[in-house]
Amino acid sequence: MTAQHSRWTHHRTVGFGYVAISLAAACVGTVLSLLMRLHLTWPAWSLPLHGLILPEEYLALVTMHGTLMLFFVLTVAPQSGFGNLILPAQIGARRMAFPRLNAASMGLTGLALLVLLAAFFVPGGSPISGWTAYPPLSATALAGPGQGEGMDVWLAAIALFSLASTLGAINTLTTIVKLRGEGMSWQRLPLTVWGWFTAALLSVLVFSVLLAALAMLFCDRHLQSGFFLPTGDLVNGVLLQHHGDGSPLLWLHLFWFFGHPEVYIAILPGMGLTSMVLANFAHRRVFAYRLMIATTLLIGFLGILVWGHHMFVAGLNPFAGSAFALSSMAIALPSSAKVLSWLATIWRSRPRLTTPMLFALGFVSLFITGGLTGPILAQPILDEYLHNTFFVVAHFHLIMAMAGIFGLFCATYYWFPLLFGRLLSEPLGKLHFAGTLIGAYGTFLPMHLTGLAGEPRQYAQLTGGGSGPAGQLLQTTLPLQHGITYAAFFLACAQLPFLLNLVLTLRSHLLATPNPWSATTMEWASQDFDEASTEDKPTGLVTYRGPCHYSEDGVSFLPQWESGATSTLPPE
Repeated sequence: MTAQHSRWTHHRTVGFGYVAISLAAACVGTVLSLLMRLHLTWPAWSLPLHGLILPEEYLALVTMHGTLMLFFVLTVAPQSGFGNLILPAQIGARRMAFPRLNAASMGLTGLALLVLLAAFFVPGGSPISGWTAYPPLSATALAGPGQGEGMDVWLAAIALFSLASTLGAINTLTTIVKLRGEGMSWQRLPLTVWGWFTAALLSVLVFSVLLAALAMLFCDRHLQSGFFLPTGDLVNGVLLQHHGDGSPLLWLHLFWFFGHPEVYIAILPGMGLTSMVLANFAHRRVFAYRLMIATTLLIGFLGILVWGHHMFVAGLNPFAGSAFALSSMAIALPSSAKVLSWLATIWRSRPRLTTPMLFALGFVSLFITGGLTGPILAQPILDEYLHNTFFVVAHFHLIMAMAGIFGLFCATYYWFPLLFGRLLSEPLGKLHFAGTLIGAYGTFLPMHLTGLAGEPRQYAQLTGGGSGPAGQLLQTTLPLQHGITYAAFFLACAQLPFLLNLVLTLRSHLLATPNPWSATTMEWASQDFDEASTEDKPTGLVTYRGPCHYSEDGVSFLPQWESGATSTLPPE
């Protein structure tokens, strides 16, 4: 392989490519969310160069925002982006297992993003069926603007993304299984690696199912099959299915078999990083380290068994509903064990409140706050009332979106010196943290109240509902929606210190010291061997003990690795 090919397939190059894809998707998705907030609060507001936002255009904003943020930000950045940037060095490897496949996966992900954004420009515009694309309305162009070519473009984009994610997950699993360095046993793997490993296992299982479901929906749309279309179903007075007897419930089963594990694909890497960062800045070992490994695997296992709690109001068998309710409550046990481990790790310590540490603590806070509403939605009787209200939006955004974003910011501040040789400004970082935390809670906590009041999600307009009960309901929640909109714009503006921090730091000539955080994981020793190489040469580093290992006094720095074939460290 030539040097140029090696450079383009190097895992750091691929990782930065994934991060660039996520950053572009995050920018577009954020703009779409702000347009949604503006329209909800001031429906008569006219978008410059466009005019009024029509109801179908609002639904298109909802669809594209959810698709961009869930797939291309919360999935790509933690798993594919930081996984490529950090994973090989953290296990003592020089590269990912399949460099060319790795680069191809990144290229497919970038192509999927371009195809998705093209939906804005096709006749009829982007789809309006939400990121869940429920049939039968997603199975026919008769369902409204955007459900023709726009829906086809959406299907193509997500199919490309599913293929890329499956290939990337296979690469991640092979790297962890086959390329671990000397002494890096399974019980010595950092919890970040366990997060990437479990998320990759889930990705292989669920993205293949999603890909099959997308192919079936495409066949329903263009090949007159009947996987999801029941006989006699009418849309706009047109009979969709003349033969066969499909069921929209089949799509729900297939989609949510992917959709709920997707939450853990996005959040598990952040859980692992939070454990390591809290321990590192508290100068403690991770409390109950082996239990934390077990809970990571258990969350992944239970995550593929709970998809039915998204279907309590869809005509699900009551006995199946009870089983899904029990499994949904069971997943709270390993999640609670993780929270207890995080609290025990920092209990009575004197942690260094650096910016990465603050974002890790913010992750814990948001994870707890969002997780508290999970058992509520896991109860069929309560979910019947709260389903498809803003209560679900609040729960989902706190525990996945905001906690996931805090994990990404924690990773950025923590590993920035490793990747760029410079430390981000601590004053600007702490200002960024404070503004983001206040904006996150200000935006999503009030949504619980509007949801409890019964306000439905995906309504394009909250005014003009008349004098009936529905109109009165929406009028009572409108002041809260005004406050949510102001908080959302504050949250967006809170990212300006981060952007300023990036620009000033990258332009600075002040270099960071090696391993400025006194971290004990192996990536901090890898600057001297992390080169564009396709050879399996030994790194010269040997793992002697588990990560986050400090001396008995809890102060002295004691890494888990040492250069050379021999060590002065006693056996663990």
